[in-house]
Amino acid sequence: MLMHENPKLTIAIDGPSGSGKSSVSKEVARHFGLAYLDTGAMYRAATYRVLELGIDLNDAEAIAKAVEEMPLVFGTNVKEEEILMGSTDIREEIRSERISSAVSAVASVPAVREHLIGLQRWMIDHAINGMVAEGRDITTVVAPDADARILLTASEEVRMARRGLENAEKSGASGDLSKQIAERDAKDSKVNNFMEAAEGVTLVDSSDLDFNATVSAVINAVNDQLKAKRAG
Repeated sequence: MLMHENPKLTIAIDGPSGSGKSSVSKEVARHFGLAYLDTGAMYRAATYRVLELGIDLNDAEAIAKAVEEMPLVFGTNVKEEEILMGSTDIREEIRSERISSAVSAVASVPAVREHLIGLQRWMIDHAINGMVAEGRDITTVVAPDADARILLTASEEVRMARRGLENAEKSGASGDLSKQIAERDAKDSKVNNFMEAAEGVTLVDSSDLDFNATVSAVINAVNDQLKAKRAG
């Protein structure tokens, strides 16, 4: 493991569906010895709570109340995922199609975003050695002052292929994947821009890279940003 010189290191990684940001972010966290925060899973957990309570997805006030009061336990240990709603392990359930089809509706409620962003910032601030936080608005909204900020992307064709393989492995069928990803990206892009790198954010395009090469590219981008800040 390459140790960083910062006493505490925050790395922000954004990217669209199928960009590989979750698996890559975990490896980056392991490399630097940091905690790991999957903010997308947090929004999925919130969606699970809303659906379990039978709340109308058009009732923004009820959705916000449910999310603000949810008994969420959300771990940040990169070695083992921990996501509980009360005492119920929901790690598998939040990856289901039921959640995927509703998460954008819940995530687009301003009060939900405000509450979860506050929670994410608190978790980042209280990470002992630092954290890799990944999602769709980490580099620009949640942690714009992160020590390193990366936008991980890939061509639409590559992202579709990756998601198709992932879904096929889980369920044996990918369904109308192209439509699903396009619709989700379109909905989420109305809330935040995760397709273009903001100023100070390094773009890493993994279209022509395998997993290990992508991890290396992100680690190199992080180190380059850290060196630039030290030199500046």
